[in-house]
This record gives sequence, C-alpha cells and structure tokens, in this order.
Amino acid sequence: MFPNYIIRFSDGSGISFYEIFFAVGLIAALVLLRVLSDRRGLPAKLQNMVLIGTVVSCVVGYLSAVLFQAVYDWFATGVFKIDGSTGATFYGGLIGGAACFLAIYFGFGHLLFKNEKTHLQYFPAIANIAAVCIPAAHAFGRLGCLSAGCCSGTPTDAWYGIYMHTADYGYAKVVPLQLFESIFLFALAGYLFYRNWQRKGLCLPFYLVGYGIWRFVIEFFRGDDRGATFIPFLSPSQLTAIVLILVGIGIYIAYFVIIRKKGKTYYDGRSGFVEPQKTQTEKPE
Repeated sequence: MFPNYIIRFSDGSGISFYEIFFAVGLIAALVLLRVLSDRRGLPAKLQNMVLIGTVVSCVVGYLSAVLFQAVYDWFATGVFKIDGSTGATFYGGLIGGAACFLAIYFGFGHLLFKNEKTHLQYFPAIANIAAVCIPAAHAFGRLGCLSAGCCSGTPTDAWYGIYMHTADYGYAKVVPLQLFESIFLFALAGYLFYRNWQRKGLCLPFYLVGYGIWRFVIEFFRGDDRGATFIPFLSPSQLTAIVLILVGIGIYIAYFVIIRKKGKTYYDGRSGFVEPQKTQTEKPE
C-alpha cells in the first residue's frame, strides 16, 4: 500500500512503514515482557537477563530471517544473495531468535543462578510470556508487510480486496492476507495475555498449535511464490507449520505425563510441582 520511504537519507536509503511497524512490534513485545514478568513475579535479576537476551535474540532473529529467505530464493532461482531486496521470512526469524534466546537463557542463567537454579524454576513462566510477545510483535510485522505489499493473497474483485504494489502482480487489487493474519495474531496475543494475567499455563503449546494451523491453511491463499518441498502440494512454510503443531502437541502431552508421573496436579513457577491438596484455590503457572 505504502512501500515508499517516508523518511529519506542523503545516501538514498530511508525508512518506510515496514521498518516502523517492525520497530513498534519489538517495543510492544518488550513492554509485554516487562508487564507480564511483574505479574508472574519473576525476580528482578532474572528479568534483566531475559530483557537483554530478548533484545539480542531479536537482532539475531532478524539476521536469521534474512538468511532463511536467501536460502528459499536459492532453492527457487539457483542464486544465493543477501542485499537490500532479499526480504525476510518469519519462520527463519522465529527459529534463529528462539535458538539464540534459549542459548542465552540457559547458558548465562547457569552462570548467574548456579546454586539456586532460579532460571530453571521460572522457565515455564517465561515460555508462557513468550507465547504472548511473539504473536504481538508478529501482528505489527504483518501490518508492515501490508504497507510494503509483500506476503499478499491472490488478485480479487471482492469488496475486501485492497490495491497494493506487489512483486508478482504489480499494482493490483489483492486479498489482504497480511491484514487478516494481523487481526488473527492480535486476537491470539490478547487471549494468551488474558491467560497469563490469570496465571494460567500451557500458553506456548496453544500458540504453536494455533498459529501452526492458521499458517498452514492461509498458505493455500498466498499469491506470491511459496517455494517447493518434497511434498508437491505443500510449501516450506506449511511443512514448518506442521512441525510447530507437532511440537505444541508434544509439549502439551509431555506436561501431563510429567505431572502424573510425579503424582502432582500442576507446575507452579514459584513453588515448583504442586501437591493435589493445594489446588483448590490456586491456579497454575
């Protein structure tokens, strides 16, 4: 819709709505992280480590997103290049950013909390909070995609179509999948925020399964080149979506297997595994 720079620099570069929405998404994620960390009762020392780790992981995640896109382009065209036109893919950012955060969290966490193991005790709460921050930031990112005209749907004459500059169809009226996905992600983040505020658990598997199903379905309606896989009718993003769904289901099953094996009722971030007789008025982390 608005792919041009709104702020220009003397060297010809500039800032568009895409970069602005990306920055807003990052800020929103950091604010949610702080608010929910206080709500969950995370120690200040752990909060500081998580905040630093999140910022570093966002930078690494963006670089990973660009790298993944370059690899996708290489598979499609046979040319590997990274420049200003390469773009970025969400899954690449999610995988790279998550890997970086986990390395920082458990690596530096072991050094900072070597005796008390605080980082291990509160990791389920961190996972619940991450399940809110990721879709919230992603929702703003999809608004950036809407403004840039990338990741759109196919051409349409329907009332909900929007004219935008696209790489595959030029200036055309297309299905605004970016807007639909942004709305879905805001709703998902809102629901998971509510669950966190109520100190309920299992937010991460809910996000993985929920977004995985959404992404798998919406890929069929994308208008840009989605790449190919060893399964002819599935795109790389759909295969990744299947992995997210399976991981989410696996976490959900593993949680209850561990709880039952320990003879407990649920896991509380502050007190660990909670005895059955303590669950009448308490809610799980």
